[in-house]
Amino acid sequence: MNWYLAQRTGDAAEFHALDPAPVRSATFHTVDRPTLVLGSSQRPSEVDHRVADALGIEVVTRRSGGGAVLLLPGEHVWLDLVVPAGDPLWHDDVGAAMVWVGELWRAALADLDVVGTVHRGPLQSSAWSRQVCFSGLGTGEVLAPDGGKLVGVAQRRTRTTARFQTMCHLRWRPELVAALVTPPRPQATDLATAAVPVTATADDLVAVLARHLPV
Repeated sequence: MNWYLAQRTGDAAEFHALDPAPVRSATFHTVDRPTLVLGSSQRPSEVDHRVADALGIEVVTRRSGGGAVLLLPGEHVWLDLVVPAGDPLWHDDVGAAMVWVGELWRAALADLDVVGTVHRGPLQSSAWSRQVCFSGLGTGEVLAPDGGKLVGVAQRRTRTTARFQTMCHLRWRPELVAALVTPPRPQATDLATAAVPVTATADDLVAVLARHLPV
């Protein structure tokens, strides 16, 4: 089956709010402004909005679960994948549905000499995983050899589509992420090893991910 491929730059809240068509699509999205994206179960009160305002960081909410993700222009690769119900990539088990997504990333990273493994076990929480996405570990996410997270994966499912929101950091800023959490907040050192930035250019990563999309 063919994929509809697209690249977008713009507002993260607007993109998250879209209801995708029930067709296979792979969209690479880049934010046009610093943005903190909260998971669907998070409350605005979990963010220190004085810090966000001072740093010019917009705070928005996505419709998939997990903790907050800080997106800075040019410092991440965000791949949004949609598969329709009945597609060979569809899986009724929500957790099992994440595995092929992680394997896509793992294979693409391997082409760039970045070693990763796909977590196939259940959700693993940490002291700060509710507030910070990369501080926890979910099924299908990709880990570096030292245990830090290379790729985060979130899923939103409806009757007609499964939407997988995936991203890696090209630069990890634990001090900024920690500062955005409402006190009592983590220290930057608490989050320093939670994420592992990918040592590749965004263009190279987009190219290999597109090449590895399953048929």
